[in-house]
Amino acid sequence: MVLTNLKIEYIVLLVLCTLSTFLALLLILLSYTVSYKKKNDSEKLSAFECGFDPFGMGSSSFEVHFYLVGVLFIIFDLEIVFLYPWALHLGVLARPGFCAVVIFLSILTAGFVYEWQKGALDWSTQVAD
Repeated sequence: MVLTNLKIEYIVLLVLCTLSTFLALLLILLSYTVSYKKKNDSEKLSAFECGFDPFGMGSSSFEVHFYLVGVLFIIFDLEIVFLYPWALHLGVLARPGFCAVVIFLSILTAGFVYEWQKGALDWSTQVAD
């Protein structure tokens, strides 16, 4: 049986994936076994960043409004990630590339206007359904 170049490439890929998985597991195991494990004591359990003891529950919930604003921030950051390469290659893309970006920006603008009308960007009120 003759191995083609494609089969050899898959074998090399399999060997590299196996070696990297083995190395990652070995390093995790090595760091776990070699690391210094200090017992819990009063110094480790005390408040150390802010200078005063914590108050309230650590698992308190946040309003959904904060998550909505965070998601909106991520969406509009991704818009910039898509627009930067488009701006660099505008000469190559010509009219079809320009039309695609106009459609993309129109959809994002419509979503932004919708969120604005629903009150998602207003900090003084809750988000309307």
